[in-house]
Amino acid sequence: MDLIANPWNELFGVTSGEWGVLAIRVALGYIFFDSGLGKWRRGISKTGAWFQSLGFPVPQQAARLVATLELVGGILLMFGFAVHWVAIPLVVNMVVATYVQKFKLRAPFQGGDVQGYELDVLMIFTAVCLVISGSGPFSIDAALG
Repeated sequence: MDLIANPWNELFGVTSGEWGVLAIRVALGYIFFDSGLGKWRRGISKTGAWFQSLGFPVPQQAARLVATLELVGGILLMFGFAVHWVAIPLVVNMVVATYVQKFKLRAPFQGGDVQGYELDVLMIFTAVCLVISGSGPFSIDAALG
């Protein structure tokens, strides 16, 4: 019966939740990493100019902070290092991004002609899950004890 209720524990000695944390952590980490890298590759000054057009204070510095947070935070999530603490500023980052999408850019929840903010909301809640659950057993955090 355990094979039906929790097959991963029976087959690999790992609970389904532990595999789930790994999947969420790696996927979310890669999305953040790629987003941060894209901001640097496209030209961080352009990102700063876009932030300025949205009314952000100190837009060039904010662009560099956000791009670095996403890049480094994504790497740390993927490898599972300090996940509880790394996920907190990433949640804040995505709350701001969602606010911008919804209220400043007037984007719909689901994209159509413009990108929606449904991915932003999903990223907020997956990051909150990592704040609560931590990195799981397949991580640097677990290896360090």
